Formats: sequence, C-alpha cells, structure tokens
Amino acid sequence: MSILAWIVLGLIAGFIGSKIVNKSGEGVIVDILLGIVGAVLGGWLFNRFGAAGVTGLNLYSLLVAVIGSVLFLVIYHAIRRV
Repeated sequence: MSILAWIVLGLIAGFIGSKIVNKSGEGVIVDILLGIVGAVLGGWLFNRFGAAGVTGLNLYSLLVAVIGSVLFLVIYHAIRRV
C-alpha cells in the first residue's frame, strides 16, 4: 500500500476509533498517527491469528484498522490516564 493510502486509512480509522473510545477525538494529527499505528497493530494481530491483515484501501482493511486503532487507543489512554 502506498503512503498516501496508509494516511487516508489511518485518518479514517483513527477518527472512528477515537469516537468509539472517547467520543471527542484527539485532534487531526494525533488521530492520523494513532490510526496508522492502529492499522499496523490490527494488521499484525489479524495475521497472528491467521486472518488477512490490511490488504488495501477497502472496507475489510478499514475494519481491521479500526479494531487495531481502538485497541491501541485503549492502551494509549491507560498509559496516559486521560
């Protein structure tokens, strides 16, 4: 996947994940960064359990990225205690 596709997917996944976890979002830049990290985490986790990870810019990849983003945000907030 290209860098631009990762940024778009990360932005969308980070935004959705932030709305699920804390309802307000973290800000555009932080949402993008957390979403990209979440997409990588989600892809890695899905691969570890035998499923396909992030495969491109599609709904399945968005679902994987959002799941990873939610997991990462829960960990992020537990560490930061926000």
